[in-house]
Amino acid sequence: MRTARLILTLATGAFAATTLLPGSATAGSIHARQEHQQVRIHQGVTQGDLSRPEVRRLEQEQLRIERNRRAALADGRLSAKERARLHRQQDKASAAIAQARHN
Repeated sequence: MRTARLILTLATGAFAATTLLPGSATAGSIHARQEHQQVRIHQGVTQGDLSRPEVRRLEQEQLRIERNRRAALADGRLSAKERARLHRQQDKASAAIAQARHN
């Protein structure tokens, strides 16, 4: 329960922070994918698929991607190179979530 509350708080904080930032439609799709990955982590917690260390590691990875997204949007736009880097990071995080939930 405590871990689920932490995850929900982090997801809410990330959402609130990102709605204040300027961005493009691409930045929105990246944000939507981040939210979906947060939901997958939360489902893993509620279904008992993830241990506390796994949740901590996955959450740290999500926070790192979010910080990188904010840094990429600092100038008000997201370049193709920045977008590609964020997508690669999200792909890696998605695979880590799937592996952790099914190990």
